[in-house]
Amino acid sequence: MSERARVNTVTDHGCFGCGERNPIGLKLAFFRDGEAVEAEFTPRPEHEGYAGLVHGGIISALLDEAMSWAVIASGRLAVTAQMSLRFRRPVEGGTPVRVRGRVIEERGRIVEARGELVDGDGTVLAEASGTFVRVREDQQRAWEERYREH
Repeated sequence: MSERARVNTVTDHGCFGCGERNPIGLKLAFFRDGEAVEAEFTPRPEHEGYAGLVHGGIISALLDEAMSWAVIASGRLAVTAQMSLRFRRPVEGGTPVRVRGRVIEERGRIVEARGELVDGDGTVLAEASGTFVRVREDQQRAWEERYREH
């Protein structure tokens, strides 16, 4: 994936999904893939729910982060307003997965996105849809100043 452009280049903060400063975070690195963004992730033992399986909350966080970065890659910062998730197959700990997100529709400040978590064979393990609300201009500027490279 390193040949593609990385979307989240500023990682020196505490975000649970993408920040490098969070010792228990997921540390996701998102890259553009056409109209979508994607990241690779290998669940560790501390991400476990039932023995050997990844906790549903971690799966939810992966999909929320992917959809959010898809929205951010479109040029505006947004927050999650609603998310719907479907678990299709168990996600095993220690097994590399890929999480993808893409924007489906934009209506003013509202952005609809979709995400999916797939295994190495491309089998969909979980999928989500989300509604995101773009932040006000003043909030956008403040967060860009804090999180983005200039």
